[in-house]
Amino acid sequence: MEAETLALAQEIDFSMWGLFARATLTVKLVMLLLTGASIWSWGIIIQKQINYRRARRQAARFDQAFWSGEPLDGLFEQLGPEPSGHSERIFAAGMSEWRRSHRSDGGLIPGAQARIDRSMDVAIAKETENLQSGLSVLATVGSTAPFVGLFGTVWGIMTAFIEIAQQQSTNLAVVAPGIAEALLATGLGLLAAIPAVVFYNKLSADSDRILGGYEAFADEFATILSRQLDS
Repeated sequence: MEAETLALAQEIDFSMWGLFARATLTVKLVMLLLTGASIWSWGIIIQKQINYRRARRQAARFDQAFWSGEPLDGLFEQLGPEPSGHSERIFAAGMSEWRRSHRSDGGLIPGAQARIDRSMDVAIAKETENLQSGLSVLATVGSTAPFVGLFGTVWGIMTAFIEIAQQQSTNLAVVAPGIAEALLATGLGLLAAIPAVVFYNKLSADSDRILGGYEAFADEFATILSRQLDS
């Protein structure tokens, strides 16, 4: 009897595809959902890594140009009112408001400093939204994927017990496939959740550092403009 059970168990396909093919429709949907969430997460992770690396390069390039001693008006003319870099857009927002604050006779409209600060704050808020877009997806996948996988596991085990009751047998050939299919759902849930959580934390920290650099630049730029206003 034991040899017959082992022979039946050896004939069962325990590959990933085999387990998926034998699973119930509900468990299949759970597996497909988790696989899709994992692919989506990795797409966001790769894209964000590329975007953050580009943002750091652009910020370093712009800092070098900003502190090179070139007149700010000349730098603004080179970049234009809508530059491509994140730091450059913050600078352009401040310079645009600085120019709009001058009257036709060359004097300054009262409250120029406050308006310049607000313009750069709005620009930083837009860059924040741009840099952090997609991170909420990683947070959602990281927090929900294990529970979705657990749901698939519970459903699969329930189906396995129903099959045991129908066949009135608890031998390995009856129990093993259902349990393996059920546990695969949990495995896929963890496979989706763990990278999402790890990279959400990493990318959030990277984003905070980049935004901290933008805020520091805005403060320094506001200080320079403030000195010019006072003079």
